[in-house]
This record gives sequence, structure tokens and C-alpha cells, in this order.
Amino acid sequence: MSLSSASLRRRLRIAICSAALATVLAPSSVALAARHLGERALHEGDRGQDVRVLQDYLTRDGYATPVAGTFGPETLANVKHFQKAHHLTADGVVGAGTVRALRAVAAQHAQAEAQQGAPSGGAEAGAQHMGDRVLKKGMQGHDVRVLQDYLSRAGYPTPIVGVFGPQTFANVKRFQKAHGLKADGVVGGSTVQALRGMGDSAGSSGPAPADAPTGHATVRSDGTAVAPADAPQVVKAVIAAGNRIATTPYLWGGGHASWSASGYDCSGSVSYALHGAGLLSSPLVSGDFGSWGATGRGRWITIYSNGGHVFMTVAGIRFDTSGANPSRWQTDMRSSDGYAISHPTGL
Repeated sequence: MSLSSASLRRRLRIAICSAALATVLAPSSVALAARHLGERALHEGDRGQDVRVLQDYLTRDGYATPVAGTFGPETLANVKHFQKAHHLTADGVVGAGTVRALRAVAAQHAQAEAQQGAPSGGAEAGAQHMGDRVLKKGMQGHDVRVLQDYLSRAGYPTPIVGVFGPQTFANVKRFQKAHGLKADGVVGGSTVQALRGMGDSAGSSGPAPADAPTGHATVRSDGTAVAPADAPQVVKAVIAAGNRIATTPYLWGGGHASWSASGYDCSGSVSYALHGAGLLSSPLVSGDFGSWGATGRGRWITIYSNGGHVFMTVAGIRFDTSGANPSRWQTDMRSSDGYAISHPTGL
């Protein structure tokens, strides 16, 4: 009887020790929280940055989900709805197949948004130089972008999107009327000549020199930014890329299906500017920026991100779709509370 009791006590001690060891070694959802969606299968109760990204994708795909970073009942229900709608096993577990479907659907939505309102006759028909052809409403191409740039420089702010849409048409007519030209919205030789005269003059007498003062970028009256003289070339390239879309419209999902879009959302905008300097090969959603690059503030570029928004500062000015009026480049700062802070390595 005593042997049996001793054996029972030994077994009990082993069980208690094993349970304690299992508790120490057990993978907690927080400790093992992946930084990138798809690095682990996600279940109800998990939390972390990848859960935030999941919730962002669900929202983009039409299943509004609070971006809270915790895989709760609402997220579970929306995952199941998504899985069922896309002929996946509706078990609420986010594995590789569900992640691929989420990303594919988001890309399709972004592509559809980017193509809305785009006229037939693609950019391949566009001339390389403004003046090579007569421009009319509905056309698109590089020369249309140049036209929009000249209109903006001449005092008629026009999004530089490469599509001759209603706003461009209206601004052309306003410019023509103000300069004694036939106000028909058709950009022929006379209008091109007048635009070049006004635009080049505006460019030569602009408020900022070729390079801004050492250490800090400036913002021109047209919404474009000027890099500081001592900035590394890569920082100047980020600013130059940001200038190309500084006044383009906000478009949810814009910039994710294609680098060339009629508008850009917050993460599409930041991705575009970084891509223009060779720092990013493909666009990231807001939540992914929290685990991109190096942690903390950078000397030249700092990125602030959470599951619902991302913006960055470059050489002391802010690049942000929030508050953009009329440009994403802004001189005022904003609170960083609730944002992960990172920067491109080395910058």
C-alpha cells in the first residue's frame, strides 16, 4: 500500500512539473505573434500585428472589421463570411489559402477602383511631349501629366494623374479664358505656348531654390516639396517621387494594384514615394509598415503606422493623405500616439 502511495505521489509530482514546464514553454499568441500576415495560422484569441493586417484586409475586401489587433468574435465571423463567399473551408482559421484569397481580392478591388472613370485608348496612345498632339477631354498619357503640371504651375491646381478628366478640362477652359484664347478645353498649339510661358515663368520665380536650406525640406506654394541641399540622394529621390503624386486624389486601394493609378490611399502614397527611391519593390498596406525597415525614428525618414493609417516625415516635413489640402506634403506635424514608428534602414 505504501509502495502504491509513493508511486502515486511520484506520478503526481511528475504531472505537476510537466504542467509547469508546459506552461513555461507553451507558445502564447502574444509571444509568437508574427509580424507579417501569413507567417502563422491565425485563430480566434490570437493577437498581434498580423491580426491587425488581417483586419485591414477584411475591411478592404468588404467585411468591415475594427483594426484592433485582437482576433475576437467579430473578426472570426467576418473571416468565416469571407471564406464561405470564396469557397474556402469556413472554419475561421486564417491559413495560407485564406491569406492568398484576401490579398487577391484586395488587389482586384484596388484595380477596379483605379480603372473607374479611365477612358478607352490607354496610355500607350499618349505622346511623350506636350504639343506633339492636340489634347482633348478623355485622352491620357505622359503629355497629359505634363499639361496638368503646367496648369498647376500657372495657378490652376490640377491633380497630375495622366488622364484628361473633368477637372483638367475645366481648368484648361479657365486658363484659356483668362489668357484671351478660345475657351473650348482643347489644348492646341496656342494653348501649349501660353502654358509654357506661364508655367516656365512660375517655375523660375517660385518661392524655393533648387535645394532648400541645409537639413530641412520646404514646401512650395504648388504643394511640391524641395529637398535640403545636404540630403542623401535617396532622400531626394523619395521627395521627387512624392512630388509626382502630391496633389493626386485620395483613392481607397489606389497604388496597390499598379504603381500608376488615378489616386492613392495612405499606404499606396507612402509605398509609391519609397518605391520611387528604390526602397520598396511592392506596395505595403498600412499595418505592414510597422514591421518594415528598422525600429524607431530615422534621421531623414520616419514612418508612422498602425492597422488603419500610415504617414511619414521626410527631412522634417510630413507626407500624409490625412490633412492634405491641397498636397500630401505638409509642414505641420501630428501626434504619433497609437502608431508604430520605423524608418528605412540607414536613413
